[in-house]
Amino acid sequence: MSEKSFKIFVVEDDEWYRKLLVHTLSLNPDHSVKAFSNGESMLKELRHKPQLVTLDFRLPDYNGSELFDKIKTINPSIEVIIISEQQDIETAINLLKKGAYDYLTKTDDIRDRLIHVLNKLGKNKELEARVENLQQEVEKKYDFQNNIIGQSASIKRIFKLIDKAISTNITVMINGETGTGKEVVAKSIHYNGKQKTKPFVPVNMSAIPKDLAESELFGHEKGAFTGATGKHIGKFEQANGGTLFLDEIGEMDISLQAKLLRALQEKEITRVGGSSTIKIACRVVAATHRNLQQEVKNGNFREDLYYRLFGLPIELPPLRERDKDVIILAKHFALVFAKENDQEAKTFTKEALQKLMNYSFPGNIRELKSIVELAIVMADENEIGPDDITFAQKDVLADVLTEEMSMKDYQMRIIHLYLKRYNDDIKLVSEKLGIGQSTIYRLLKEEKESSQ
Repeated sequence: MSEKSFKIFVVEDDEWYRKLLVHTLSLNPDHSVKAFSNGESMLKELRHKPQLVTLDFRLPDYNGSELFDKIKTINPSIEVIIISEQQDIETAINLLKKGAYDYLTKTDDIRDRLIHVLNKLGKNKELEARVENLQQEVEKKYDFQNNIIGQSASIKRIFKLIDKAISTNITVMINGETGTGKEVVAKSIHYNGKQKTKPFVPVNMSAIPKDLAESELFGHEKGAFTGATGKHIGKFEQANGGTLFLDEIGEMDISLQAKLLRALQEKEITRVGGSSTIKIACRVVAATHRNLQQEVKNGNFREDLYYRLFGLPIELPPLRERDKDVIILAKHFALVFAKENDQEAKTFTKEALQKLMNYSFPGNIRELKSIVELAIVMADENEIGPDDITFAQKDVLADVLTEEMSMKDYQMRIIHLYLKRYNDDIKLVSEKLGIGQSTIYRLLKEEKESSQ
């Protein structure tokens, strides 16, 4: 039988009826039909993986229900149509409940009804094939070893952590500066894990107005508040069976954090304005650019929620700490841009690459991509030179030493730059600069006193 055809097995002990069914099904040139007079001979051929079996309910060696169970045990994806003289509605209902695709009685119009059912089944199978192909494309797109570009030691550590996240159902907390690829990592975990066939539902907490956040997460019932003209399904329900990605979790209002904690602990939610609880089963991946430990100390984030979300921590390195990944990524973005715009790929001069390496990229990977695309547009030749590279904002860290000032002023300029970059997290700044926290506090106090 052709591998490309729609394979059908006909199991019918009545020779005349068997020939009728084979003839009817063979009218479609895309069908490859094979007939059997008993169940045992058909079972031996199931290794050829037919898409459909038409099954006489009464056979010399099996009844239809027994044979149906055996087929589904061997290969659950095979569709089964029961064909019988028996017009017992209860039998039909039981078989349909067990998963039979349809139940047809042996009446004069069976040929027309069989063709109609086959047309419907063919469309469903075509849709299933398209969905399966799409799923394969999605999985390929989020094959993280190909999608997360880089060879630095820091990014290889990320690969190992993603592998660990994929192999378990543990809650994952992704931390990193804006533009480091937090959502890319979250999608890589989802589309390579057990939940890959279920929804990936992202929600950016910083983009939701405070008074709508609860409804967005948990949904609401009709009339729950002014403007609630209908029932709304929240993100938790949308992600049921899949992954809920809580981006910028550090921006969540503390009044909502208690309800989120309860949902995570009890694995159930209640819609706004509702009274009944709804069971939820989704994996949670959270992300933030903030230092949540510091937010807990500052009273902005619940400690119990922090430990509930912590799970497996993945700290994404900023681009400036990824060594020559800048060059690898720049070349990658140049190739992608050329392909998307049907152009010949442009290369970088050594001077252009050095200019990129000397820049600190406060916007990280997202900023690098924009810079490379603009450079390609600006370059007149097939090579991108340093003059073609334009930074969207001045790199203060690189240029801080170009001004004439005292050593103390230089020191304070650098401290303020790091405090801004790391959201006033003095502990983290002290670690980055290699100085004590008490020194930073003292310098800031002296600066304040001198300005008064």
